Amino acid sequence: MPMPQRADGRRRRESLLDAALDSFTEHGLLGVGIEQIRRRAGASPSSVYHHFRDIGDLTAALLLRTFERVTDHMYQRVTSASTAEDTVRGLVDAYLEWALEHPNEARFMYQAMALELSGERHRELLEAKALLQRPIFARLQALSQAGQLPPWPPEHLHSMLLGAAHDACRHYLSGAETDPAWMRTTLPGVAWRSLQSGERHGGTETVATTHRDEMVRPPDTPIHRS
Repeated sequence: MPMPQRADGRRRRESLLDAALDSFTEHGLLGVGIEQIRRRAGASPSSVYHHFRDIGDLTAALLLRTFERVTDHMYQRVTSASTAEDTVRGLVDAYLEWALEHPNEARFMYQAMALELSGERHRELLEAKALLQRPIFARLQALSQAGQLPPWPPEHLHSMLLGAAHDACRHYLSGAETDPAWMRTTLPGVAWRSLQSGERHGGTETVATTHRDEMVRPPDTPIHRS
C-alpha cells in the first residue's frame, strides 16, 4: 500500500498538470506562466517547484503524460487484434478515437511538439516516448517478419500508418471543416491499403499518392462538429 505522503504528492502533481492543460487550452502555450498554473491549481509555490523546475519542465511532463495516455489507448486495441489488417485498422482508429474524445490533450500535444524544447528535455522525451511505443513496435515488427506487413522498420510502419490520421486531426482541432465520422470510417482503411500498395511497389511514392487521393473528402460529405 503506497505511503499517504507519496499518494498526496502524486495527486498534487496531477492537479498541477490538469491545471496546466486547462490554462494552455484557454490561453495557448505561449500565453501561460507557471504562476498562473499554480494559482489555478491552488498550490503553494514550494509545491510547484518541488515537482517542476520551471514552465518548460512542467510542459514536458504534461506532454509525457499525454504520450502515456494515447499510447496506452492504442496498445489496448492492438492486443485484441488477431490479424495484420485488424492491427493496422485498430491502431489508426484507436488514435482517432482518443484524439476526438480528448481534443484539448490532442491539441496541446500537437502544439507542444512544435515547440523548441531544450536539448536535454527533447532527448528525455524522445527516449521516454520510444519506451512507451516499444510494445506496439514489437507487434508491428512481428507482423513484418511474418510477411504480413512490408519489411520496413517498425518506426517507419508506425509513421506511415498514422500520417493521414495526424493530418486530419490537426485540421479538425484547428477548426477546419473535417468530419470526425468520415475520419474514423475512412482513414483506417486508407492506412491498410497504403501498406498493401507500398509492399507491392517496394517504396513510398505510391503510398503518398494513395494518401493524397483518399484524403480528399467528397464535396457532398456532411460536416458534423462536436
